[in-house]
This record gives sequence, C-alpha cells and structure tokens, in this order.
Amino acid sequence: MIAGPASAAPSFQAVNFTTRDGVVLKGNVFTPDTPGSHPAIIFITSWALPSVEYVAQAQQFAEAGYVVVSYTPRGFWGSGGTIDTAGPKDIGDLSEVISWTIAQTPTNPARIGAAGVSYGAGISLIGAAFDSRIRAVAALSGWTDLTYSLFSNQTRHLQSAGLLWLSAELTGQPSAELQQALSNFFAGQNLDSVIAYAQVRSAATYLNRINTNRPAILMANAYGDTFFGPNQLSYFFGKLTGPKRLELRPGDHAIAELTGILGLPNDAWTSTRRWFDQYLRGVDTGIASENPVQLQLRGQGSYESYPSWSAVSTSTAHYHLSEVHWWSNEGDLVTGSQTGWSQTIAAGVDTVANGGAVLLTNGVEAITGEPPTVWIPWVSRLNAAVWQSDRSTSPRRVRGAPHLRLTVTPDSSGQTTLIAYLYDTDLAGTGSLITHVAATLRDAVAGRTYAVDVDFPATAYDIPSGHRLSLVIDTVDPLYADKAPAFSSVKFSSPSSSPARVSLPLR
Repeated sequence: MIAGPASAAPSFQAVNFTTRDGVVLKGNVFTPDTPGSHPAIIFITSWALPSVEYVAQAQQFAEAGYVVVSYTPRGFWGSGGTIDTAGPKDIGDLSEVISWTIAQTPTNPARIGAAGVSYGAGISLIGAAFDSRIRAVAALSGWTDLTYSLFSNQTRHLQSAGLLWLSAELTGQPSAELQQALSNFFAGQNLDSVIAYAQVRSAATYLNRINTNRPAILMANAYGDTFFGPNQLSYFFGKLTGPKRLELRPGDHAIAELTGILGLPNDAWTSTRRWFDQYLRGVDTGIASENPVQLQLRGQGSYESYPSWSAVSTSTAHYHLSEVHWWSNEGDLVTGSQTGWSQTIAAGVDTVANGGAVLLTNGVEAITGEPPTVWIPWVSRLNAAVWQSDRSTSPRRVRGAPHLRLTVTPDSSGQTTLIAYLYDTDLAGTGSLITHVAATLRDAVAGRTYAVDVDFPATAYDIPSGHRLSLVIDTVDPLYADKAPAFSSVKFSSPSSSPARVSLPLR
C-alpha cells in the first residue's frame, strides 16, 4: 500500500554512501513520519553544487509522503573520487544509491523516481536506461546529446564549456579523462575523441534501452539554453515510446527552475510534483491526460499545448534571399526564388549582432520578458550580410525550429564559421533576437563552395503585425570558440540547384 501525505514533519539525516570502488558520496535523506512504504525520489545535484541544493524541494516532497534522497555526485564538494561527467561510474553510483534507499528507508521498490537540474537531469535520464527500478524521471534543464551540446553544427561552444571547466576546477576534482577531453576541445584537436567521450554520456545513445524500460519521462528546458539547446530534446522526445512530457520556457540554463530551488512557487517544479504524484504515488493529477508538449510563449506568461512535437507548427513560410542592393547594402527576404547572385563579406571581425553572454543574456529575458536587441542599422555591412522582409500585414506565430539554407565559399582553407541571427525588427529598426545558430566548415578548401543546411534552435515567438523579419549573418560570436580567420572573406550565393532561403515554421 502507498502511504498518503505525511501529517508530521519528516525526519532529516545527513548520510554517506560508500560505492563499490570505495568512493564516499555525501547525501541527505528526508523520511516521512508516517507508517507504511513510500515512493522515493533520488535527487542528483547540479554540476558544481552540493546536496543542499534540493533541501527546500526535498522537504516539500517528504511532507507529501515521499522518501527523498539527494546526493552530490563523485568528484564534487565533499564527495570522493573524480568527476565522471555522467559516465559509467556515475550511473553505477545512482544504482547503488537506489539500492541503499530500498534497504535503509521505508521505500516501495516499485515506485522510485530520479530527478535533477542540469547535471542531475542528465544522470537521471541515462540512469533510467541502465536501472529499470527507475519508474519516473524529471529532467530539468538537462541534455540528451552531449555532443550536440558541446559541438552542434561542428561549432565549439566556448563560454558554456569554459564555465563548466572553471566551476569543476573550483568545486571538484576533474578526472584525467575529463581534463584531456576539455583540453582537446579548447585546442580544437583530437575532436573525434571528444565526441566519443560525449556519446558515452548521452541519453540519446541509450534510447532503445530507455524505451525498453519505459519510465515516465518529464523534460523541461529553456529555448535560450546556452548549454543544452532545445532541438536535441525535441528529437529525443519524439523517439520516446513511454509516458512523456516536454516543457519549454523562455530563458537560459536552469533559470526557469531557480525560484523552485528556493522553495518558491514555480511552474517547472509544479509539473515535477504532478508528474511524480501521477507515476509514483498513483494519484490522478490530470497530467497524464494533458497534451504532452507544453510551450510557454516568449514575452508572455501563457502556454500552448500540443499532442506531439510535429503538431507544434501547421505551415512553413519560405523567405528567399535576394541579391544585396548597392543603394541599401542589404538584400530582401521575398517569397519567390532568387538565384544567380553572390555577396562577399570581410570575415573574422565581430559585429553588434551576437548571442549575448552565457546564462546572463537569455536569463534576463526569463525575468523581464525582453529578448536581446540590436539596432539593425548599426550592423556592419562590411563584416555581415543583412536581408530584411517587407513589413508583415498580420502577426507571424513562429513555432518550432526555423531552417537556413545557403551556399558558402570561403577564400581561405582550414575552418571558417558562420553565425546566423533571426530578428523581429520594429518600425524604429530595433531587432529583437528570435533565435540564432552557428555553423562551422572544418577542413574547408579555399574557393570551394559548400552547402549550409542548419536548423535554428526551436522557439515560440510571435512577430507583431507591421514588423520585419531580419536575417543577419556574420562570422564571429563570443559564445563560440570557432570563428572565421582574420583578414579572410566569405562569399554567399544562391545557385539555381539550391536557392538560399530561411524557412519559418508557423502556427
């Protein structure tokens, strides 16, 4: 029998978990003060944070009748060993903590969940592939594909990886394997070994195992997550066959869950509570019958819900890139195919168009509702190419991942990088950033043409009537380690075999 909500204050105990290889992990246990067996939740802390991270939420879950165990993964703070980055040792540790919980607390072994923010989210998802005792997962601001997170479109994510390295050095003991992987990453060498390291630590690698175990999986992330972008999650979500739910909100990494960590009302944590009540306590919270895709609109507090990710958009608007006009030094975004033109920019120099600072820029949007902005006339037409549409006569509801198709010819061999930005531009010329994407050509040959076909990160953004869509493409952004070489140039073109265009998924 599953115990009901606790009527008295739960007990608290600080504990040590000794793993199979002798490493001691620091943790906390909250136990309801009611008889009978209870569902249990294992919280794994975020990267560089100790187990006190979840005290407020653990207290609330324990008061509701859950055994709650939280622990700091190996290599961080007081836990022993070295950082395994959600590798096999970390996954084995999670299973051992589960076994300890079953043996040492009044836990019903058939009703165990795993949850966490960021690092804890990734370990929870991978753990569900290797331990069938995990029946429900709440992965908040997590990843499913670590290769994509570090290296999407062949572009190294500098600021996010740098912050992970710095925080690991300050709060933990990086393993030799992690140090080597990061050294190679920042040096841009032996990247195949970095990819192999990341794949082992990606839930997407173990998708078939997860589907075999069929845990109920809740994933919640931000559109502007500069660590773990949303496209990897929408793909993974579409492949899951068990109970599932995907929630996306404005903001950056772990910002949407922050107030809940402090014990304050929070949408992501409310969903987590409803999810575990439904799939661990057996209480009908209604969440199982709701549409599994929940999108909070940027700049608004309202949500839209959909039965699947493919249902998020109902049409696609194709904006073709025209020749850049000599009198305005910018091109048009038009409905008809435009081919046979080319435009060359001086590469290797940044412009005022950029993705902002990791955590800060998109984090501010989560609080204020205001996206990053730039005055489009200030964008250097020497170091960037700009295309703008006519002013729309009706609102455009962007839902999903826009797509860019372009042909590129670098004038230098080696690698070169392009960063494309989509802006919602008002009457005064101020562009609000809708989404942006970086793509890198590695081992390119000077003078050879290359097709660039990339998805922008998904979003839910309404472009007001009377505004323009603006596309800016330059070659440097502080968020990324890769950029075009200084004193080089890049030519954009639109051959008849592959006309250049931006495709907007619309609702």
